[in-house]
Amino acid sequence: RLRHRPSVYMAEAPPAASLRKKSRSEIRVWCDGCYDLCHFGHANSFRQAKAMGDYLVVGVHSDEAMSFNKGPPVMTEQERYKMVQAVKWVDEVVEDAPYCTQLKVLDEHQCDFCVHGDDITSDADGLDAYRHVKEAGRFRECKRTAGISTSDIVNRLLRIARNYEKQSSGKESPFDEIDSQELGQYIQNPRTSHAWTGVSHFLPTSQKIIQFASGAEPKKGDRIVYVDGSFDLFHCGHVDFLEKAKALGDFLIVGIFPDAVVNYYKGGGQWPIMTLHERVLSVLACRYVDEVVIGAPYYVSKELINHFKIDVVAHGKVPIVLDEEGRHPYQIPKDLGVFEQIDSGNKTTSGTIVDRMIKHRLLFEEKMKRKAEKAQKEAVLKTAELDSQNDVA
Repeated sequence: RLRHRPSVYMAEAPPAASLRKKSRSEIRVWCDGCYDLCHFGHANSFRQAKAMGDYLVVGVHSDEAMSFNKGPPVMTEQERYKMVQAVKWVDEVVEDAPYCTQLKVLDEHQCDFCVHGDDITSDADGLDAYRHVKEAGRFRECKRTAGISTSDIVNRLLRIARNYEKQSSGKESPFDEIDSQELGQYIQNPRTSHAWTGVSHFLPTSQKIIQFASGAEPKKGDRIVYVDGSFDLFHCGHVDFLEKAKALGDFLIVGIFPDAVVNYYKGGGQWPIMTLHERVLSVLACRYVDEVVIGAPYYVSKELINHFKIDVVAHGKVPIVLDEEGRHPYQIPKDLGVFEQIDSGNKTTSGTIVDRMIKHRLLFEEKMKRKAEKAQKEAVLKTAELDSQNDVA
């Protein structure tokens, strides 16, 4: 039996912070999940859930609970806790939340109801993980974000692992068959193909960007900080970096490179894993970010600095690659005396996440097989639920 030892921390307070007392009129909303490779689809569910109330509490399952019910996660529980805490719509995080949502947990955290996507999530016994809150009338649905899921990202990573295996051994990968089966429908569709990974099928819209953007502008006297990068596979290393960048001033602008630029300075291959607009939404969801520049130039010019009235240009500890004209991309900020280097203290990179997939590829391949089988059973549960609702209506 899995042990449940939840701990709680507020999004804007240290982990030891105590629970706020609920006011009479305040509507507190509960969400829970694994949130592995936490992406903008997860953030969008938080955005929708927060709009249903005043205060959003998010429970995150432990590694132990995930391994038992779904298979091992790519990211550790501590990394997943940090990623969820960094989403700007989240007010409070509950660590080690039970996989099957319990009424007593909602009561303990003074939540009026639970919000989840319009799909079925089943536990290890094949039962709806939200059956208890549904039966009690304390369940609300939000719309899933079409075109993105943790499974989609894992499939992209498996494709990279497959190609790495081929390049390293000169032989076909032992999981070529499942790779083509799982990914073929995306790889072969030109409307959903990403130039490098070949599997992105998220269709960006202006409405989605507006929903994620804060719309805030710098106030008079604000110290404006600018950072740029790929922010591929948005992860806790990025979060730590952006938190420290924001601390350098009052208003943080993040420039996000186009796919072709990322591919250039990453040395080619299948980078970036996430498309430009996918990366934009992930960064916009971060609580430390005030504005983004979509398709930012690799070379930080004086014109860019003047246009955004930038006071500080910051960069992390990752190696700097000269641009295609042989220029140092931060030479102008250095000459102007506005360049600062940040040490995030976090060694996680997009590359280290890919390394995890390569190292444990067979384990994750088996997880994807199990997930596909589980999805079929969950589809049956969802159909039965809809039929039951139609009968009542």
